[in-house]
Amino acid sequence: MSLENEQAPDFTLESTAGEPITLSETLEEGPTVVVINRGYWCSFCAEQLQTFSEVSYDLWFNDGVDILPVVPSSLGRVTEMRDRYDLDIQLLCDPDGEVAERYSGTERTSHGLTGISGVYVIDSDSEVRYEQVADDVTDRTYGNWVRYFIRNDFEDPF
Repeated sequence: MSLENEQAPDFTLESTAGEPITLSETLEEGPTVVVINRGYWCSFCAEQLQTFSEVSYDLWFNDGVDILPVVPSSLGRVTEMRDRYDLDIQLLCDPDGEVAERYSGTERTSHGLTGISGVYVIDSDSEVRYEQVADDVTDRTYGNWVRYFIRNDFEDPF
């Protein structure tokens, strides 16, 4: 099921900063990027999150864009991931995988319940303008591409 050109499902999740974050509230300030990760243990997810961490301040300061990385793991594990990879963005815990399931889906692996990696660019009207769901664990959209996409009025810049 694709969410592209649909209304993004709203959610509230606890962040590694210790406060709840609600998608609809971030959309009041501008576009938002939701990044669904497989789990705290995923090195491909960490690499992808580092690219979003590198562009997050620029996107927020210049374009009013928030980055909401959703990790289907407990708060302790997600905080450990943020600190281990020295990320400058807060991560959101989705311990039961409910948000991941509503976006890109979930699956059972040797690590337990994991998310299927996905990136969603959502405009301030709550419409999903870009969706990429990984066909393979290494298939990723990175932060710099998303920055170009947003600055190119939600059109593929290449």
